[in-house]
Amino acid sequence: MRLPRFKAALILGLLAGCAGHSSIKPAEVLDERTGMTVGALHKPIELLQGAQIVAAYGKRISFAYLGPVEWDNMGNLKYGLWVHLAPGNDWQFDDIRTPGAVTLTLDDGATVLSVIDPPQLSSAPYQPVASWGQTAYFELDVPLLKRMASSGKSELDFRAGGGTTVSFTASPAARETLIGYLHARGY
Repeated sequence: MRLPRFKAALILGLLAGCAGHSSIKPAEVLDERTGMTVGALHKPIELLQGAQIVAAYGKRISFAYLGPVEWDNMGNLKYGLWVHLAPGNDWQFDDIRTPGAVTLTLDDGATVLSVIDPPQLSSAPYQPVASWGQTAYFELDVPLLKRMASSGKSELDFRAGGGTTVSFTASPAARETLIGYLHARGY
């Protein structure tokens, strides 16, 4: 009688373990118009504005989002980093497509992100969170993605009006999400 209970407990444990990782499993979609396979997260990673900026300037909180994208065109792989900035009412940010406007800061230092033009697909891998926000794609390669996944610190820094830089920080869960994304992509 103990053996069936053990099997049931084992199966439930395995199912629970699989369900726990489903939120970080990336979505793969075939774009019917281009024939390209697009690998992205189910939802982008949210980054929060630094509390010191809110306290110093008394402005409403803004949010930033990022998400890696893999475009697979018959084995020709290209990567991009989708970024969306949703500013609070009081903030005026520079155009995030302007060279040098967005910097990614990790444990091993800062990288200024460069804008790219993504492939023209029938639908975008991520949807903007705020209609008034700014969205752009930036260069990303596997080594940078691996650095992001192994870094304890992940920040996006945006240039704002008056020469101010506003930082947005990812939660520690973002690291696990990026590790899952890399694993699903075969890295």
